[in-house]
Amino acid sequence: MLFPHLRHDLRLPAEEEALAGRPEPAFPLAGRHAVLGTPLAGPYPEGLAVADFGLGCFWGAERRFWQTPGVWTTLAGYQGGHTPNPTYEEVCSGLTGHTEAVRVVYDPSLVPYTALLKLFWESHDPTQGFRQGNDRGTQYRSAVYTHSPEHQAEAEASRDAYQSVLRGSGYGAITTEIRPAGPFYPAEEYHQQYLEKNPTGYCGIGGTGVSCPVGIAPADGN
Repeated sequence: MLFPHLRHDLRLPAEEEALAGRPEPAFPLAGRHAVLGTPLAGPYPEGLAVADFGLGCFWGAERRFWQTPGVWTTLAGYQGGHTPNPTYEEVCSGLTGHTEAVRVVYDPSLVPYTALLKLFWESHDPTQGFRQGNDRGTQYRSAVYTHSPEHQAEAEASRDAYQSVLRGSGYGAITTEIRPAGPFYPAEEYHQQYLEKNPTGYCGIGGTGVSCPVGIAPADGN
């Protein structure tokens, strides 16, 4: 076992408790998306926007977004924690503070941010805390990491709208973390577009079946 001190109490570590990490990535990032053929790493072409989401295991989550018209590229990674340049094993230890995340690079003239928010909410159960289905751990928490004050406001408004309809369907409080994006660390090569490379691989993504009243009509802006 790499980490005999694995966290079992399902709480996020304080910064001083987190693993030290490293100043440089522990592994290289693949050049191009296995489905879309676009570069994974930035800088991205002018006119595109970036959105970051955590909704459980990033294998299935990434596929939901790369299948969306208007999305230019996607990549799996780690976000929301303390440890710089973590590895998958370190994230799974519960000692980095990261969640499994998907970076979505998209053309806002083709797909508005509100439509991505709608897909995010409907693709998982955002009321489960440090869990998503059978996947249990702080790395499976629900999160939206925003890249502008406008997106922060839209994400919070979408949460409030979805909370109302979820309560009407018998669900509890949304536990989704919504805050400005910090560093995004790409995951290892084998995680990138995993379900394209492994079509029968595990996908733990599943929604509540409750429609989100957000992004149904196109919105102005990114």
